[in-house]
Amino acid sequence: MNLQTLSYDKQTWITMNESYGGVFLYNQPEVIMEQYDLEVGKITKGRGAYLCETDQGVKLLKEFRGSEERAEFLAVILARLLESGFETEQIIRDKEGKALVTEDTGDRFILKDMIRGTECSTKNRDEMKAAMRLLARFHTVSASLEKEIPEFMKNGENELSQLYAKHNRELVKVKNYVRSKRKKNEFEMKFQEQYAHFIENAQKTLEKLVESDLPEECRMLCHGDCNQHNIVYTENGWRLIHFEYMGYHAAVQDIANFMRKMLEKNSWNSRLGEELITAYESERMLQEEERRQLCLALAYPEKFWKLANHYYNSHKAWLSGRNIEKLDKVIEQEEERMRFLQNLFSFHG
Repeated sequence: MNLQTLSYDKQTWITMNESYGGVFLYNQPEVIMEQYDLEVGKITKGRGAYLCETDQGVKLLKEFRGSEERAEFLAVILARLLESGFETEQIIRDKEGKALVTEDTGDRFILKDMIRGTECSTKNRDEMKAAMRLLARFHTVSASLEKEIPEFMKNGENELSQLYAKHNRELVKVKNYVRSKRKKNEFEMKFQEQYAHFIENAQKTLEKLVESDLPEECRMLCHGDCNQHNIVYTENGWRLIHFEYMGYHAAVQDIANFMRKMLEKNSWNSRLGEELITAYESERMLQEEERRQLCLALAYPEKFWKLANHYYNSHKAWLSGRNIEKLDKVIEQEEERMRFLQNLFSFHG
C-alpha cells in the first residue's frame, strides 16, 4: 500500500466529516488497507466504519459480523444486482480476491464503495414514496435471481411468526422481572401499567400470523435493515445501501420495517400509509396474502417490545431519560396507531 496525500475538494471532505464524525485514526485500518490494491491517503473514523481516501475514490471500511461464506455470497449478490440493472454499492476484494479481510485480532472487515447522498426524509412524502418504489424495484430484481440460497441466509419458513413468538417470550420475561422488583423506577411503572394492552395485541397478532400461509414466490433475498438511513438520494438518483443484514425471507418484512419507521415519525397517519403502499405497488403488486401479512406485521407492537427488550438487556440500575421519553411517545401514539390499523385492515385485511 502506498500512502500518499490525495486531492479532494474541501466541501466534500467537510460533508463527510459532518456525516461520519471527524476523528482521525490509523494503525488498525491502515494495516487492513494494506491488503487491498489501492493507494490510500487520509483515513477517518465514522459511525461504525472508516472512510478511506484512495486513488479510486472514497471507500468505506466496515466491520462485518458474519462468516467468510456470508461475505462472499453478499459480494456475489450485490454484483448480480448491478448486472441486472439495480445500481448499488459493491464489495471490493482484496489482493487475494477475498471479500472478507480478517485481522490477527479476529475482527473481520469488508471494503465497499462509498455512496454519498442525503438520507430519505421522514417528513417529505415524495421522498418516502420514492423510497418505497425503490424498495419494490429491488424486490422485483431480487426475486428474479436464482433461488439457490445457502442455509445461512434463511430464517425458517414462517419468519414473522417465529420472530414475534420470540418477542412475546421476551416481553413476558421483562414483565416477570419488573413484577419481582419491590421498588420500581419510572420506566418500570409505566411498562407495568401498559403491559396488558400491548401483550394482548402482540398475542392476537401472532395467532393470526401462525394461521397465514405465504406462497414461496413471495420469499426472496431482502435487505434486512430497511430504514431512512439506508435509502439515500445521490447525484445519480435513489440508492439502497448497507446490505449487511440481507436474508432470505418475506418481502413484507422489508416493507413493514420501512413503513413502521415512517409512520412512527408521522403519528401513524392513515393517508400516508395508503400512499406508501400505493407507491410500492406502482412497481410491484402485492399478493393477497402479502397484504395480510403486511397488516399483521404493522399490527405487532414492535416499538413497545424494542424498548422493553433494550431496557432488560441494558444496565437496569441506570436508565436514561431518553428511554422514558420514547416509552411515553409509544403510549401517546397508541390510539393513533390503533386507528391506523383499523383503517388499514378495512382496506387490506
